[in-house]
Amino acid sequence: MQRMTITLDDALVLEFEAYLERRGYSNRSEAIRDLIRARLDSARLEQQPKGECVANLSYVYNHHERELASRLTRSHHEHHDLAVSTLHVHLDHDHCMETVVLRGPAEQVRTFANAVIAEPGVRHGKLSIVSVEASAQTHTHGNAIHPHAHVHLKPAG
Repeated sequence: MQRMTITLDDALVLEFEAYLERRGYSNRSEAIRDLIRARLDSARLEQQPKGECVANLSYVYNHHERELASRLTRSHHEHHDLAVSTLHVHLDHDHCMETVVLRGPAEQVRTFANAVIAEPGVRHGKLSIVSVEASAQTHTHGNAIHPHAHVHLKPAG
């Protein structure tokens, strides 16, 4: 690990200290590491839009909105290769929240998420995306080697 020294103006330090308190950080270093990781990951996804990612898409919608639930379901089925899992929560008599775990090329994940969020009646949509490195793994079980039919994903960076 390396030590770095930075200089910040007073107003920025005050704002950063308030950020630390709101987020529950116990020290500046961990917060700065998290901010740097997030910015580097964002830059990585911009430079490699076809790179693999995992993501969480959450949105709230009014299920009474004309045929919205059907349009959302159809969209999910059309992109079944990206959607790993969906959690559906009833908030009240009118509103639902869905959280969708996505995996695939970042460009395709973003396109799908933007289309869902843009649907009339969808509110409060947000995509959280993390670039990953994919690798096939072979594991030894006893004396036999069994290649797995799935891919292991490791956060990039």
